[in-house]
Amino acid sequence: MSPRAVRQEPSMLDHRKLGRELDIFHSDPLSGAGLPIWLPAGAAARHAVEEFLRSLEVRNGYQHVYSPPLGRAELFELSGHLGYFADDMFPPMKLSSDDELMLRPALCPHHCLVYLARGRSYRELPLRIAEIGGMYRSERSGVLGGLSRVRAIHLNDAHIFCSLADVGAEVASVLRLVDVAHAALGVRVSSVRLSLRGPGEKYVGSEESWAQAESLLRAALGSRSYVEAPGEAAFYGPKIDIQVRDVRGREWSLSTVQLDFDKPARFDLSYVDAGGARARPVMVHRSLVGSMERLFGYLIEEHGGAFPAWYAPLQLRVLPVSAASAGAAAAFAASAVEAGLRADVVAEGGSLGARVRDAAAAKVPYVAVIGDREAAAGAVALRVRGGRELPAMPMPDAIRLIDEAVAARSIDPVP
Repeated sequence: MSPRAVRQEPSMLDHRKLGRELDIFHSDPLSGAGLPIWLPAGAAARHAVEEFLRSLEVRNGYQHVYSPPLGRAELFELSGHLGYFADDMFPPMKLSSDDELMLRPALCPHHCLVYLARGRSYRELPLRIAEIGGMYRSERSGVLGGLSRVRAIHLNDAHIFCSLADVGAEVASVLRLVDVAHAALGVRVSSVRLSLRGPGEKYVGSEESWAQAESLLRAALGSRSYVEAPGEAAFYGPKIDIQVRDVRGREWSLSTVQLDFDKPARFDLSYVDAGGARARPVMVHRSLVGSMERLFGYLIEEHGGAFPAWYAPLQLRVLPVSAASAGAAAAFAASAVEAGLRADVVAEGGSLGARVRDAAAAKVPYVAVIGDREAAAGAVALRVRGGRELPAMPMPDAIRLIDEAVAARSIDPVP
């Protein structure tokens, strides 16, 4: 059950407060505003989510790359970012009179270079290039806060290069993967927005290409309910923004799909079509869950810090009742770690009741209690987050139960 269902005060669910209490991330003036440091607990949760996303993408035809978080100023001149996005970029770093490097505000210029690494044929399309990569925005200090608004952004990003005929199917496939990711993570969508051009803004491309792109996105949305948002489009094309609402009632864009006819022209991207002629691909920008920062800012609040077991920083805490059962507890924890679970042992720190309460405060999904009787029988008594106690069971069965819940990416610790 979502913590919102029990109507906790928004201040108690603020991800900045919970992030400190649960050691998920840290903000330090010496690091700089909007540059959070992910602590071990947050890094463990993020790693689990990133591995899930990469696996989901690989199973759906994506290829992953690594690209540098900065590039020459000429790259961003070519991409159009310096002309349309310069106010949100960090100043250039001048290395010499003819060499300036800049932190990138987006990954798409580098992914265009991936496409250009060699010639392309229609047989390779759609080409789906993915990366969880770093990018940087020069946000004003007054708008920064926690993980929701930062300067260092790690985006679950991908760019699909395809023919115009394949755009509708590709966008529909992206929306399906968004649904899969949201279900596993426990994301609740508040609205879907079709972001369109607005008056008085700078946009690139022809009226014809914009009209065509908007028509394709409307068709891909199908029967989904959505609202139109004039003026919210990217400078290069319209987009579908999938919104979530935080505990203070504010809406944020989390997932997005964007059509781009501009960058393929700017970078002179092409492929050889079935007739041997040179053709230009369409570029689809997409993110299943947005940036890791904004995603976790939302997830911390949505779950009240009690993440589903599959991406909980610590999945299992083992508590021996006495010194006599400490050896069995350590062996059980070692078996859990060997099975791929994130587990620890707390043998000291007060009475058993106090250690159980500490585990509850840390939002650990499973607590295994081992007393002398359980140690002698090779068994454990499992307590599930929320207070449910399961009958004593053999140690391998307990590991199997937790492992199955984690593998199923269930929101419920006991599916």
